[in-house]
Amino acid sequence: MVYTWHRGEQTMNTPLAEVFRYNRWANLTLLAACRALTDDRLDARAPFASGSVRELLLHLIGGQQTFVLRTKGHRHEGDLNRGSAWPGFDALVDIAARSSDDLIAIAEGLDVDRDVDLSYQGTAYQYPASFFLTHAIAHGVEHRTEIKLVLAHAGVATPDLDAWPYSAAAGYGREAPAG
Repeated sequence: MVYTWHRGEQTMNTPLAEVFRYNRWANLTLLAACRALTDDRLDARAPFASGSVRELLLHLIGGQQTFVLRTKGHRHEGDLNRGSAWPGFDALVDIAARSSDDLIAIAEGLDVDRDVDLSYQGTAYQYPASFFLTHAIAHGVEHRTEIKLVLAHAGVATPDLDAWPYSAAAGYGREAPAG
């Protein structure tokens, strides 16, 4: 399945939000590819990975929920983690899409960086909101790659999540008018 969307009105941070549109596409493309996996494949592990494919998918998508919460100064509020009960692919895709859309909206609205106070063990720590966006992107790339490596190690073909396939899904790369 190819995921596409319509670009709306441009804001100051539309280019930043584009990075999160890629992130949305990559997550949904990976989830679509994993949907057909058997339980044995979802529970596959590799010695170099930090969990099974199933655990890593939960961590990947739960991490997005966490980063959205952290831009608002919250730590955890029911977000998924590696130990969460498997919600099924329909629910996981829904959570991935919603948290991706939230990250896109946060990026679009971040005209000026703002500090976020995040409490941990009774002490408040201050972070720029942009840090959580940076962390969301780095976290997504790391764990999508880890999932692809576990699947490849098990002999399962994986989707190409490079920016070139994304550009086709986004409708970029049309022939320029003669000029």
